[in-house]
Parts: sequence; structure tokens; C-alpha cells
Amino acid sequence: MSVTKYKTTSVSSNIREISLRHHIIFWSLYFIFNTLRWGSYFDDYFYSLKSNLVGFPIHMTLCYLNVYVFMPKFVFKRKYLTYIGLLVTSLFVMLLVKFNLTYYLVSENVWPEGTEVISKLTLNYSIDMMIGELYVITFVTAIKITMDWLKEHKRVTDLEKAQLETELLFLRTQISPHFFFNTLNNIYSLSLENSKKTPRIILKLSELMRYFLYETKKSKQSLEKEIISIQNYLDLERIRFDENLEINMNISGDIKAKKIAPMLLLSFIENAFKHGANKNIGKIKIDIDFLEKDGFLYFTISNPIPAKFHKSQQINTTGGIGLENVKKRLALGYKKNEYNLKIEEKNNLFIVALKIKLK
Repeated sequence: MSVTKYKTTSVSSNIREISLRHHIIFWSLYFIFNTLRWGSYFDDYFYSLKSNLVGFPIHMTLCYLNVYVFMPKFVFKRKYLTYIGLLVTSLFVMLLVKFNLTYYLVSENVWPEGTEVISKLTLNYSIDMMIGELYVITFVTAIKITMDWLKEHKRVTDLEKAQLETELLFLRTQISPHFFFNTLNNIYSLSLENSKKTPRIILKLSELMRYFLYETKKSKQSLEKEIISIQNYLDLERIRFDENLEINMNISGDIKAKKIAPMLLLSFIENAFKHGANKNIGKIKIDIDFLEKDGFLYFTISNPIPAKFHKSQQINTTGGIGLENVKKRLALGYKKNEYNLKIEEKNNLFIVALKIKLK
């Protein structure tokens, strides 16, 4: 017994994490930019280097404290007043540390860019330093929030894609059992009558099984192969109905190198027999038309609505997943502007018209 293996992908495998290397690169580039900027402003690059060597550890401490402690513990939990209080406190502590480090390690003039020479804490100096730190904190926090949003958006998108692929796979796997269930019912009915058609039907069924098992695993299948599988199915039904079945199938346009979702059209064909031919007395006529035009397939199938039924030919149709299955697959596998499905009853005929984009 063979086991079919399905490829699974982790929804987070392609989401880029912010590594230590990214942090080092960011702060290194920011440090170089700030050193050159203030070195040019003061026309003293050595002073700018010393000043930034003092200031950047403070920048980094405040930024990481805000991003990884204050925001997760207080902002995300809506404790806004506590957050504001802690942020203001940390800024004030930063002010004291920066003032003393600058005074003792860099220059006694702690505010060379200010309007006055100062060697002690003043209100203007305090406000300017706090606003400067808030600028850095806001800039880094904005980057972190943006990266988190992109990561979460990627995660949600991957989850939706994985869910879509899983649901499409599930819907495709429903079709084969549904189809084989109905065909086996037909074979069972013929076997009860000791019909000579039974061996040929089983042979045709095996050919279709081979196609379903080995040719329909991809999300899109060759339109030519799909039509061949439909022809095989029709051959199977011709064996069963003999002269009582008339099928008019027309194919026009360029169907080569075109692709479509596998087993999509076959569901409409099978539905026409399940609810049309199986329940009719006398000659049955089914019209099928394939038209390829401008990258779209225009598919139409019509079958008579039964007025009378063969009691012996009625089969259990409680499953009822055929057309509903197709509608779900279309909605999941194609965009709204890529298909149009119309189902109607007209002139005692059940008509299905599908316009669908070919890949």
C-alpha cells in the first residue's frame, strides 16, 4: 500500500527576524551619521566623537527600555499613566547621567549648541535634552512597530495561504470519492442484472482512477488532460446507457498550453448524469461546449430535467456535495473577476455556463 506524502511549509519560515547583527548595523550607521553631522556642525569631529560615545549608550538604554519593557508591560496592557510616569522618570534619570558624564568626560560646557554657556543644569538645557531623547526613542520605536507589523502581516498572510491550500486540497479530495461512489453504485446496479457492460465499465473506471491519483495533485492542470479525462468519463457513461445516450461535445479555440483547476469541469459533467441521465426514461441528450477565447474558457453543459424516473436506476444522492464543492473551489482558487458561474433551468433543461480564466 502506498502512502501519499503532502508537503507542509511552516507559516513563519519566511518571516525575517531582527537579529543581533541588525541591531549592530543600525546603531553603527546611526552613530557614524550622528558623529559626522555634529562634527560638521561644530567643526570639531573629535569633540563630536567623544560626545556621541557618551550619548549613544544612553540612547540605546532608553530605546530598549521603552521597546522591550515599558511598551509590552504597560502600553499594550493599556496602563497609559504608569507608562508616561516611567518614561518621564527614565528621561529625568537620563538627564542627570548625561549631564555629569558630559561635564566630567567631554567638556565643562555641556551644551555647546545652546544659546548660552552652562556648567550646571538649567530648565532650557533639560527640556532640550529630553526632547532630543524623545526624538531618538520615537524614531527607534516607530521602526520596531513597523517591523512587528510587517512580521505579523506576513504571518497572517501565510496562515491564510496555508488555510486556503488546505481547504482546496480537501475539496479536491472530496470529488474523487464522490464520483467513485456514484459510479460504483452504477456498477452495482449493472452487476445485479448480470450485464455484459460491467467489465468495460470497470476498465474505464480504472483509467479514471489512475488520472485522479497521479495527475491531479497540482493546483492547476493541463486543460487538454482535463478534457481527455472528461472524454473517458463520457465513454464510461456511453457503455452504460448505449443507444439511449446522445452526447454532443464541441471544442473550439486554442486549448494547448492552457491550465485550469483539476477536476473542476468534470464535476459539472458528473452532475449532469447524476441528476439528469440517471433519472430520465428514454433517450437522453447532453450538450457540452468548450470555447477558448482571449485567455478564458467558456464552458457550457445542458441536460434534460427529468419528468419521469426509472425507479431501478435511482441512486442515493444524499451526498449533494457536487455543485456546492465546485462553487467553493471557484471562490477559493480564483479571484472574482476571473470566473463567472451561471446555473439556470430553461426550456426544460438544466444549464450550467462557466466563464473561467485559463493560466
